[in-house]
Amino acid sequence: MLPYALLGYRTTVRTSTGPTPYLLVYGTEAVIPAEVEILSLRIIQEAELSNTEWVSKRIDQLTLIDENRMVAVCHGQLYRQRMVRAFHKRVRARIFEVGQLVFKRIFPHQDEYKEKFTPNWQGPCMIRKVLSGCPLVLSEMDGTVWPKPINSDAVKRYYVLSFGLISVIYL
Repeated sequence: MLPYALLGYRTTVRTSTGPTPYLLVYGTEAVIPAEVEILSLRIIQEAELSNTEWVSKRIDQLTLIDENRMVAVCHGQLYRQRMVRAFHKRVRARIFEVGQLVFKRIFPHQDEYKEKFTPNWQGPCMIRKVLSGCPLVLSEMDGTVWPKPINSDAVKRYYVLSFGLISVIYL
């Protein structure tokens, strides 16, 4: 079944490039086995051509293959730009500042992680320094500084809202 799966993959139009991979490699669309048994218009037209006409038509197709490949490259670049725009539309920037309170993630390989129902977050911690490239130097609330910087992906902001005598903490 692998040859049939490969034929289906190679003769399917790609959204990212536009044409099929078979067209980009060989310069013409593939003739699938069903078209040989049940003649299609393309097969009938090629069967009625003389050898010299068929050779000249094939040479024309092969001269256009470079143009088809360039069109596919341009199509791929436009497709990538659309994907990047769609991705960045949903991304929110996370900006951390010195003195901000955050929770630190407890990873499964750390000593604090022991059981299934242990908390996933530790803190609150205070940001002591923001390094270039998004690592953060954290400290405990009592002032002891963590020995290693931590990636900003492993922290989340600590919010405290006060309503009179009631304080609400959002994770």
